[in-house]
Amino acid sequence: MRYTAASYSFLLWLHSSHAFFQTSQHKSRIAPATSAPTSTSTSLNDNVSGSLGTGEGWITPSSPVNSAASMKKTLSEALKGATFQKRLSLLGSTGSIGTQTLEICDACPDNFVVDALSAGRNAALLAEQVMKYRPKIASLETPEAALELKERLEAANCQHMPTILSGPEGILAAATVDTADTVVTGIVGAAGLLPTIEAIKCGKDIALANKETLISGGPVIQPLVEKYGINMLPADSEHSAIFQCLQGVPQGG
Repeated sequence: MRYTAASYSFLLWLHSSHAFFQTSQHKSRIAPATSAPTSTSTSLNDNVSGSLGTGEGWITPSSPVNSAASMKKTLSEALKGATFQKRLSLLGSTGSIGTQTLEICDACPDNFVVDALSAGRNAALLAEQVMKYRPKIASLETPEAALELKERLEAANCQHMPTILSGPEGILAAATVDTADTVVTGIVGAAGLLPTIEAIKCGKDIALANKETLISGGPVIQPLVEKYGINMLPADSEHSAIFQCLQGVPQGG
């Protein structure tokens, strides 16, 4: 099976759970190129305020984490190996991000459980997804689409009928479903802002593929990420590229 860059980015995040926003109180700084150390040691240097001037707790000379806390969480998650399991709420399940996320769930069925699905108006595809993944909640944009979904599931003799909802209330219900620990925000536009906020308040990690959430609500989102101690990571190729540039890479990497 071939995955796009977005799929690889998302799978890497789900397995390692790096922290997107810096939870340390130390602000990032860009150091001049001449300040880069020549050491190739990979030990954590807690006493240096950023090996490259980028905050406490970086690995010398650099590392794809931005604080000691996120590095320790990454290590803890990595040591679980293939035994980890994450429960997902997927917003935008019939779009590109959504379908690629479900491909990863198919490839790693022991590691991912889908607890909620939310989509636009594609009731036909959502019905197929509900039959396959058995979510607790399924939501569509309009009452008419939700009714079509219900009729399709009944015609297919669905044995695990989800709670079927519609509109903004349905998206919020999917984003805050109690059993999910991670919300994948693949819906388009500012519609992703409020569900993301409510999911964060519920303590859920966010796999972000909705850039408008940060463009329109960054000053609101970042304090909430720190307050509730969740992880927010890019689940789209463009987001991930910027994220990796901000992290920095070791010399020769």
